[in-house]
Amino acid sequence: MSSKNKILLIYTGGTIGMKKDFGSGALKAFNFSKLLQKIPELKQLDCEIETFSFDNPIDSSNMNPEKWARIASVIEDNYADFGGFVVLHGSDTMSYSASALSFMLENLSKPVIFTGSQLPIGDLRTDAKENLITAIQIASLQENGKAVVPEVCLYFEYKLYRGNRTTKINAENFKAFASSNYPALAESGVYLKINPELFLPISNNETLKVHKDLERQVVIIKIFPGICQNVLSAILSIPNLKGVVLETYGSGNAPDEEWFLTLLKEAISRGLYVVNVTQCSGGSVNMGQYETSTAMKGMGIISGKDITTEAAITKLMFLLSQNIPAKDFKTMFEKSLRGEMTE
Repeated sequence: MSSKNKILLIYTGGTIGMKKDFGSGALKAFNFSKLLQKIPELKQLDCEIETFSFDNPIDSSNMNPEKWARIASVIEDNYADFGGFVVLHGSDTMSYSASALSFMLENLSKPVIFTGSQLPIGDLRTDAKENLITAIQIASLQENGKAVVPEVCLYFEYKLYRGNRTTKINAENFKAFASSNYPALAESGVYLKINPELFLPISNNETLKVHKDLERQVVIIKIFPGICQNVLSAILSIPNLKGVVLETYGSGNAPDEEWFLTLLKEAISRGLYVVNVTQCSGGSVNMGQYETSTAMKGMGIISGKDITTEAAITKLMFLLSQNIPAKDFKTMFEKSLRGEMTE
């Protein structure tokens, strides 16, 4: 039996797994069972690679909690047999998926690396090969028989990020992702530079626990100059709505007009959870720093601190499915569960 670390490559869909049909020029799904033939460089890696592909690869625009649960199930079913996992995924919703999986996989002690590409794997100028090769290499890293990277990450364009700290920032550049509020966990250059002090502590003594049910009755509302009362009222009055991520200005500021604050107060009194996150790509919510956010702080709105919108909405979906008592929900959300926010 081989002593090499085994990596499971999970293909969900996305540009990285496409190739051009020479007849029509259209992109079509690539057969991942023939991966080693297409990318012989993978044979140089010190690991064994096995592949799992969704029967019907999906465009990441169609990603949803049921498909997240499927990814989580594949990892759960193969957890004992593999040292790490690489998830190939379309870039458009990759940050949402990486964030969701970070919450769904409790007590994770092995790498789950999301990656993809801006160009198909067979394209002359593709970024797919480097992203894929390095993601697999990072997933296979071990020290004293234990994984070096014990968390859900996202690798793209020479940088490894904590997955729930990322946001897609560019639709055309190879540098498609950023992690404005947390440094890169590793950088790939001539050498692979790992920053182990930035990783989450490994849960070696805990058994992996997989949460597959997420609450979908949530919404993101982006505040803008001119937002009107009837629109906000209609959204907050949606039947069975459980939670709202409110994207506010700067350090958590929003209008202090009476109608605006009254609508929020009424919603919270009905049991709706409202999380305040900043629209800015970097920085943190600090309610009470300015007068325009003092009233929101006083009514019990949850501070998202420096969390991304992607992590905020998926964390809300996760926590709402956990039957947390109402009196504890705010405290639980404002606590870092998987390194998604700075406490």
